[in-house]
Amino acid sequence: MPNPILPLWEYIPDGEPRVFGDRVYLYGSHDRVGHHEFCDYKLKVWSAPLSDLNSWQCHGTSFQTRDTRNHPADTPHTDHELYAPDCVEKDGKYYLYTYIVGSKGCISVSDKPEGPFKFLSTYQYAPEDAGDDGIYNDIGVLVDDDGRVYCFYGFEGSFMNELDGKDMVSVLPGSLKRHVIDDDPSLPIEQRFYEASSPRKINGLYYVIYSPRKGSRLAYATADKPTGPFTYRGYIIDNGVDYPAGNNHGSIMQINGQWYVFYHRMTNNTIMSRRACVEKITILPDGTIPPVEMTSLGFEDALNPYRITPAETACVLKGGCFITEKDIFNRCITRITNGCVMGYKYFDFGDDYTGDSLTLALNVGGMGTNCIMRILLDGEDGEEIGVCNIGTHDGVYKVKVRNLTGRHSIFFRCEHTVEGWMGGYFEDKPLFELKDFVFMK
Repeated sequence: MPNPILPLWEYIPDGEPRVFGDRVYLYGSHDRVGHHEFCDYKLKVWSAPLSDLNSWQCHGTSFQTRDTRNHPADTPHTDHELYAPDCVEKDGKYYLYTYIVGSKGCISVSDKPEGPFKFLSTYQYAPEDAGDDGIYNDIGVLVDDDGRVYCFYGFEGSFMNELDGKDMVSVLPGSLKRHVIDDDPSLPIEQRFYEASSPRKINGLYYVIYSPRKGSRLAYATADKPTGPFTYRGYIIDNGVDYPAGNNHGSIMQINGQWYVFYHRMTNNTIMSRRACVEKITILPDGTIPPVEMTSLGFEDALNPYRITPAETACVLKGGCFITEKDIFNRCITRITNGCVMGYKYFDFGDDYTGDSLTLALNVGGMGTNCIMRILLDGEDGEEIGVCNIGTHDGVYKVKVRNLTGRHSIFFRCEHTVEGWMGGYFEDKPLFELKDFVFMK
């Protein structure tokens, strides 16, 4: 499944991936399309079989803080929005940990990883044993090999507690640790802790993936013990590289022997309406994770250029253009103005076509302006392999491009065609909207 990995009308940010049995589960917030606030009053769980990562299934609402027609609220103490959950298994039960904005967070339980989850308790602690004002912002939970349970959390400050593994809700007295991730103001902003803690244990090393104060990144720190001290090691991905930036929140998971980082990207010209994406990563013998670029690939090794590519799978958007949802069935790249760049990584064109050219067909929504789109190979300053003239009206526009073989990224750069003094008038005028495209032999 290419990025975004879920159906394109679904908005699941803050993803915590977990493998239970023969399926991978994604626990995350639930954004509302085009909304002016983060998150929703309900959580959803999605999963896919390990044997087919293209077949994601929605299990419906797993937990909610407000009444709906067929289901009362699951929380007795609050009706506020649910943020950034995590789920772990302990002794055959599945425990969902949720951060609730402006309220005390809670733990719920289910016999199934997909839920639905039943409210169990708020966090139980003495005031001196809880950080983050006892809210437990963006909590992430680690069940260690010896059965001990640790939770990491915090906003603009990193905290950790050990939980009682017998009830999974009680904070052990004296277990509070502050500044688990160093937040000294003298440190570079890209490593200082902000939020979004997610613990993992890999090859005997403890990791906390988190959002640093450079919020478009996912950084990580490691330690030899679950209680730290944790040392900053670098960042894994930055969702603001050549793309409309916003907060980032996610984690890493090994699936079928391959490690992935799960993260999210923004749509609708806001920092809300976030969608789940993944990239393949490598964990080196010394425990470091080399940074990876954003791509359109998701779980795929390569995209098929001879299948229709939705415009919204772009991993590069420069110049002010952005993805927007018109309705459940239609999304596009809009506000495409002079100089805007859209990029897709990576297509495999194969090596068995001997013709001298391909045809690129573009499905376009007209904006009343004539313009051109330059088709570029392997970068926004790469080889120009064709130029498509786009008119004023909705329609399909075609252009011949040179034959391609092998693996390539494709970039589009858009330009108005008005010369002289009137060109300035068209400099910021929307040129068209891009819906999808396909290469044809």
